[in-house]
Amino acid sequence: MKENKDGQRRISSVQVIVFGFLMVIIAGAILLWLPISSVEREFTSPIDALFTATTSVCVTGLTTVTTAAHWSMFGKVVILILIQLGGLGVVCVGIGLMLIMKKKITMRERLLIQTAYNLENIDGMVRVIKNVSFGAFMAEGIGAVFYAFVFVPDYGWGKGIWYSIFHSVSAFCNAGIDLLGDSSLCMYRDNIVINVVTMLLIVTGGIGFIVWWDIKKIFVNSTHTGKIKGQLFKRLSVHSKVAIVTSLICIIGGAAVIFIAEYDNPDTLGTMKTGHKIMSSLFESVTTRTAGFATIPQELFRDTTYMIILFFMLVGGSPMGTAGGFKTTTLALIFFSVKSTVKGKKDTEVFGRKIESENIKTALAVLSIISAIVFAAVLLLVAIEPFSLKDIVFETISAMGTVGLTRGITPMLSTAGKIIICFVMFAGRIGPISLVMAFSIRKKKENISNMRELAKARILIG
Repeated sequence: MKENKDGQRRISSVQVIVFGFLMVIIAGAILLWLPISSVEREFTSPIDALFTATTSVCVTGLTTVTTAAHWSMFGKVVILILIQLGGLGVVCVGIGLMLIMKKKITMRERLLIQTAYNLENIDGMVRVIKNVSFGAFMAEGIGAVFYAFVFVPDYGWGKGIWYSIFHSVSAFCNAGIDLLGDSSLCMYRDNIVINVVTMLLIVTGGIGFIVWWDIKKIFVNSTHTGKIKGQLFKRLSVHSKVAIVTSLICIIGGAAVIFIAEYDNPDTLGTMKTGHKIMSSLFESVTTRTAGFATIPQELFRDTTYMIILFFMLVGGSPMGTAGGFKTTTLALIFFSVKSTVKGKKDTEVFGRKIESENIKTALAVLSIISAIVFAAVLLLVAIEPFSLKDIVFETISAMGTVGLTRGITPMLSTAGKIIICFVMFAGRIGPISLVMAFSIRKKKENISNMRELAKARILIG
């Protein structure tokens, strides 16, 4: 907390965001706990209600009860709303409601938006919220229309349209929660429409809103001038270039490794035609980076694929999007920093630009905190749960990356195990640095004139 001029503590922007997510989770858990939310019209176990609310708001997808079978229509609508809130962000939804009610957006709300979306300044904050909301609803609407071509013939108009809307929102928000049963999208493993639409929604939501705006700005400027000047890629910001290139490398490289590793595995790709093998490999490569939908049971993959999946779940998507993980840009910055160090360069360079040392420090801090949380959670789960280390590591990293893929142990976790996974999901969605900042008490900054410069020291590395 910060102190105002009167010496009273006030909640910081980061704390408002973190506690806002917490309040939404608690409210969702209470609604899901009520008998009206379950098919049997009975109270749901409090821990299962809390777990479902957490996995929905944190757009993870791990579930302790089957979404299709356990929850009533009311419960499913609550879950859909929680997914949308979690995907767009509590701040975005709150400010959006204020705009609809024509409430004035104060400087405090603008600072909240800046913090929530990691923006450099507070110019055009209201426009940011409008663009995020409009873009998300547009993408989800288009996705629902394409899903309807499959779900309406399979389930009829009413159920088919509902399924189309739910799965489109879930895919765009990278939640991975479905209404099809325990097997996720396995029944649609060979369906081109379901696979392609789901992948496009996942990538669109996970690439980050700032990349959208960058691409949109270039096309709008090109339209106004009547011609496209230069190569489009060169005109993108460094952030967008890094996010797009890293995402493409992860998707294509991951798909290639999975295709090769699983090519002759009869339990996964072995019995498929070549075209379906390529499609399933691409889907697995995309969904492991925070989406959580599955067309192949995860426990059937070979160890090589298992390791690739772990890595991609940790990486996740890009900043300012609906995805989790330590982000593609963090991975890229660490790579370029190591590359510069190995080559003996003083500065870290990316696409002809010098990267500030603060960016590198933040990237290392994110990776370190995530690694510490994952290690601690795995250690605790190994101590209290009867499952193999392989399954526990997979579950924990899936929760931290807000992925939602599982090797089948989620429903069997103990109460303590579910609470640990809830915390890991929350940390993964909020972001490790935001979480630490929210729960830390910061001292008032000292006057610069009173600060003394410390003597420099050097520590040997390696």
